Amino acid sequence: MKELKRKQYESLLEPLQHELVAMARWARHTGQRIAVLMEGRDTAGKGGAIKAITEHLDTRQYRVAALPRPSERELGEWYFQRYVRHLPTAGEIVLFDRSWYNRAGVEQVMGFATDDQVAAFLRQAPTFEKLLTDDGILLFKYWLCCDQEQQEARFAERLADPLKSWKLSPIDVEARTRYADYTRARETMLEATHTKNAPWTLVDFDDQKRGRLTLIRHLLDRLPDVHVPRTAPEFPPLDGKPKKERFGKLKPIPPWDG
Repeated sequence: MKELKRKQYESLLEPLQHELVAMARWARHTGQRIAVLMEGRDTAGKGGAIKAITEHLDTRQYRVAALPRPSERELGEWYFQRYVRHLPTAGEIVLFDRSWYNRAGVEQVMGFATDDQVAAFLRQAPTFEKLLTDDGILLFKYWLCCDQEQQEARFAERLADPLKSWKLSPIDVEARTRYADYTRARETMLEATHTKNAPWTLVDFDDQKRGRLTLIRHLLDRLPDVHVPRTAPEFPPLDGKPKKERFGKLKPIPPWDG
């Protein structure tokens, strides 16, 4: 399949983003809580998918949860506890850039969790997610699929680009040698946690543009009818001539002219 050119991609993305804005208006109107989990290998495209979803949403209505490594206090908590704090409230959308499934992925493969901890997680996750969905949270779990050849190309791109090199970490370097280990961990995770009330959806992200379009379309199709009439405020004519911005002693810096 031919790779989408940027202009073609943007023309296909725009109507989906209009639907996302309508979805957010519906969530606010109804008080619905929406949680979207983005999982996948390093470089799969989780951040890009989240940006495409949130680009035109009200920043006061959505949050991106991308948690750092746990603190000493958090290491002593029930594993799911630190994630519960980031769940959506009424009318809110939360997108998890990696989620509680860290335990079944990177923590397991890199040895940050014991076998017993991973086994306990795989037993508890379906129950935890059923509690969320039983309480009315709309929970969507996406795994972004990426072949190793594509992953290597993206690692190389990040290494060469000063604006992306911050994304690389020692864990990423080590993960390159454990592609098969991540595959086995993922298959075990899917088998244990793909449930009727919280199913997984796998999306091909070898072509990231097509992957974003596919994921967003799928997300929108899984929601109920989200049509809520848009009410725009009225703007009466200004009283008198438009005013100029006024300054006191402090002046704005000169505009940049290249």
